[in-house]
Amino acid sequence: MSNTEQHEELSPDRLPFDSVFSTVFNGWAFDRRAADGTCGPADSDAVRLIWLKNIGRDGVIAEPDPEVDDWRNDAPERFRLRAGDILLSSVISGRPKAALVQESDLPAVAVRSLFVLRPAKSLSPEHARLILAFLRSDTVGDLAAGSSGQQHLRLSQLKALDLPNEDQALSAALADLAAAGQRLGAMAAEAGALAESVFDRSGSPEEARRLIITTGQLTRLRSVAAAQLDDPDFIVRTRYPYPIALRWRNVEAQKSANSQDDAQVKEYAAVLKAAETLLGYSALLTTALAHEAGITCKAIRAFKKKIATGPGGPGFGDWQRILQQIATAEGMSRLPLEHPLHELAVFLADDEAEAACRSLGTKRNSKAHGREDLPAVSAAKLKEAQDGLRFLLDRARFLADLQLLDVTNVVWDPHEQSDTVTFRRLMGDHPVVPTENLCYAGPERIGHILYLADRDQGLHPLSPFLTCEKCKHCAALSLFHADKEEGVLLQTSLDHGHFYPYEGDERALRAVGLQ
Repeated sequence: MSNTEQHEELSPDRLPFDSVFSTVFNGWAFDRRAADGTCGPADSDAVRLIWLKNIGRDGVIAEPDPEVDDWRNDAPERFRLRAGDILLSSVISGRPKAALVQESDLPAVAVRSLFVLRPAKSLSPEHARLILAFLRSDTVGDLAAGSSGQQHLRLSQLKALDLPNEDQALSAALADLAAAGQRLGAMAAEAGALAESVFDRSGSPEEARRLIITTGQLTRLRSVAAAQLDDPDFIVRTRYPYPIALRWRNVEAQKSANSQDDAQVKEYAAVLKAAETLLGYSALLTTALAHEAGITCKAIRAFKKKIATGPGGPGFGDWQRILQQIATAEGMSRLPLEHPLHELAVFLADDEAEAACRSLGTKRNSKAHGREDLPAVSAAKLKEAQDGLRFLLDRARFLADLQLLDVTNVVWDPHEQSDTVTFRRLMGDHPVVPTENLCYAGPERIGHILYLADRDQGLHPLSPFLTCEKCKHCAALSLFHADKEEGVLLQTSLDHGHFYPYEGDERALRAVGLQ
């Protein structure tokens, strides 16, 4: 089979190497013993030599250092680098190094321990980011051969590779991760510089201590905040959607009230309510997103039928079945890989998640129907419920990236052809949050309803499956869903459980099959 035929059989997310890079060559193997070409950076025709040591693991080429770097004025033109070239280590220890040459790195040539990969056409920043990540991977590193201390990659092996095609979602995720790493690196550098300057402005330990405490306060606060993000409880309380975060705060509050005689019973009840809210919120998101995408499944149809014609509303088992069945729903394969439904589809997609749900569901039903076997909840039973909830919360960490937005105002700008949207970001355990603004130029006009913002800032309407309004009973801003009791249409709060007759526009329910 010819190379062309092999390339034609590649999946759409892969590209043959020679379709991306038109030229690949080894760096300049100059004669290090010849001193004639050695010069300084200010000399005529001076070109910087880029060595493997000049490339960081983060893919950044170190800035020129006139005191340390090597400069030559006899570098052949064919070896001179261009902006957009990619440098890859041919000598590998650990993972390969790869870097994108920027205009600020020039004039320069790479030396023999580096490959120069010249694109056939200019690569977009997103595509270059993906290719760099691939070239730094073990997939490429494992091709190198030689002793464990110094392994070599051959040009023939490199040219036989298939490269990743453009993928906006993956590239955006890599960019976010790189930006986070740069911010953390900048904070670490700031702390180091502050420590090194302790005696620059004062000779006494007392004055130095005062300056460090004053100027280092922000750095210390950043460190404390960063350390909290290693605590799963803190992440749920501050970064998960409001209904889930509030229910978790209630669990923590009951846990701290250990001086009360019935503390374990109350904590147990709070854990079960938190589990049901987690599944209910996730299932309602799934139903709203599926409706928007024109997708359904047996469990979603059963849920809608309960609201439309049934005597009672949905429960723990209904939420669980929606989350378990959506993965195999017809039409899921048509959705882009970055669509949030795919993450919801794998939330409960294994035996361990099934077991956790079954255990929590049994406990919830036993408590709701008065079938508890003890007047007080045993420590073992409480721990089992806690462990199940924590497991599911950890599985649902993707919800922290899917922002819940309550739109309060929309202003259309006819000149920019976009909406200025004012909203509340309902993430974390408190509903009183500052309003924010964003500019939205999507295909659909924005309404004064609840939206889910995905990682690419696409907005997905959640109404009427989920609505946001002040509760009639407690006046707290709450999330509601349509419910049923003895044939009466209700709206029930996910975050605190208050309910009363449905007060919204029932035409919206009929439009989505809930009436």
